[in-house]
Amino acid sequence: MALIEVKDLITSFDSKVVHNGLNLEINEGEIYGLLGPSGCGKSTLMREMVMLEEYTSGSIKVLGYEINAIRSKEAQKLRKKWGVLFQFGALFTSLSVSENIALPLKEYTDLSSKIIDEIVSFKLSLVGLKQSDAHLYPSQISGGMNKKAALARALALDPKLLFLDEPTSGLDPISAREFDDLILKLKDMFNLTIVMVTHDLTSINNTLDKMAIIDNKKIAVQGDLNSVLNTSSPFIDTFFKALK
Repeated sequence: MALIEVKDLITSFDSKVVHNGLNLEINEGEIYGLLGPSGCGKSTLMREMVMLEEYTSGSIKVLGYEINAIRSKEAQKLRKKWGVLFQFGALFTSLSVSENIALPLKEYTDLSSKIIDEIVSFKLSLVGLKQSDAHLYPSQISGGMNKKAALARALALDPKLLFLDEPTSGLDPISAREFDDLILKLKDMFNLTIVMVTHDLTSINNTLDKMAIIDNKKIAVQGDLNSVLNTSSPFIDTFFKALK
């Protein structure tokens, strides 16, 4: 079943056209990658899916809701059903790790402080952080810990969908592979559907079920890794050279 449907999407900023007739479907339980050259509109598409960017025309449906026609009350309900990990974590620097993770729970629920603290503690352990890390601030933790804390925040509301923007960017190779393993574990544990923007070839090979290559404002090819590797285009030939 398709949880996300994109049809005839056009995105333009003044005279600059980013997407011109883009179509794709993301099915339940998939880890789906958005790939393509820099500036092709991967992150823009993800921001449109989570209602942080408006598109010009066409359609994006997420969990059955048409994003451009959604009412405010329905939009609030929908936001509870996904979590987002931004490229650089986007933790609030004035809040501790635990306060960052607790923020969605305080914003969207009426749970007591005690229950919120228990959920935060569980999410910390879930992503491999120590309880002693809870009171640290973003400036006091490593890049890998920053990503894990941001992931814990993205998981705070037990979402059905998880959006990851360059989740291994800036991590050393060992931390990047640990993050891949964590994503796979969480996907199986919670039956998540995951949308991921990435340039990491190893992560692409290890984690993605399907992917779409955005090039020249449209989907150049989509499918599993084998079908993509068997498609000839200058970008695919260059980008996936190490995997061929």
